[in-house]
Amino acid sequence: MELIFLGTGAGVPSKERNVSAIALTLLQEINSVWLFDCGEATQHQILRTSIKPRKINKIFITHLHGDHIYGLPGLLSSRSFQGGEELLTLYGPVGIKEFVTTSLKISGTYLTYPLEIVEVTDGKILDEDNFTVYAKQLDHGIQSFGYRIVEKDKPGELLVDRLKEIGILPGPIYREIKENEVTVSSDGTQLYSKDFIGAEKRGRVITILGDTRTREEHISFVENSDVLIHEATFMHDKKNLAREYFHSTNIQAATLASNGGVKKLILTHISSRYQEEDEKRILSEARNIFTETFLARDFREFEIDNLN
Repeated sequence: MELIFLGTGAGVPSKERNVSAIALTLLQEINSVWLFDCGEATQHQILRTSIKPRKINKIFITHLHGDHIYGLPGLLSSRSFQGGEELLTLYGPVGIKEFVTTSLKISGTYLTYPLEIVEVTDGKILDEDNFTVYAKQLDHGIQSFGYRIVEKDKPGELLVDRLKEIGILPGPIYREIKENEVTVSSDGTQLYSKDFIGAEKRGRVITILGDTRTREEHISFVENSDVLIHEATFMHDKKNLAREYFHSTNIQAATLASNGGVKKLILTHISSRYQEEDEKRILSEARNIFTETFLARDFREFEIDNLN
């Protein structure tokens, strides 16, 4: 599981930062890539990574401001020419369906794959074998959502050494023990799976918030996330401006991470008013509140289990 930041700027693209897009690669888990937002030129950004567009089968749009959606029609169209045949499901606020269907219709675009569009509301929006996704409406000038991606807990490993100690050697019976509460061995011994299966492995949690003011009710939504991705459009000396434009500061994001008990915080959606020389201050101010803070840059990759 890996995060690849394709665009980390706010509002308009700059030479250093393109507008919003984040890829969550789940190739080992479910052989898929999920995309969060799709600002202008996202498909160009993808060309500079190892991501294959045909592997993108879910796109989550936080809100309908242009810097988060203007790359979407182009990406959907190009996927048809890049081997995309499987269903792609698009999630987003009310209006995303009209935006996409109108863009495709007016441009005469034909997709070679099925497209499903889901307009989301608060609560659980996706529940599959490996992952559950929840949406929460945030506090922005227009409807904006955060997404909480929860990997389901995995069964513990079979305690092979313990089985060998009692004379149960490798074979089909190992699978039976993993899949059944009680298994009877060839000599009639009852083997209880709870005695030979280790503790469940906790699933990882990634929370990605769209543009928003910080609010106290966000704490429960981000709580105990392994990774929280939060906008930091402004530094804290511009907190009044951030509030006026329905955005957050670096310190506000760090405070939320601290209050929510998250493990790691990644700041993104950085205003183009800030240059490379400002980044050290953006990060240090946040780390004064929450030490495990990182600053996203275009094309930076983060392994979920090994952020550094």
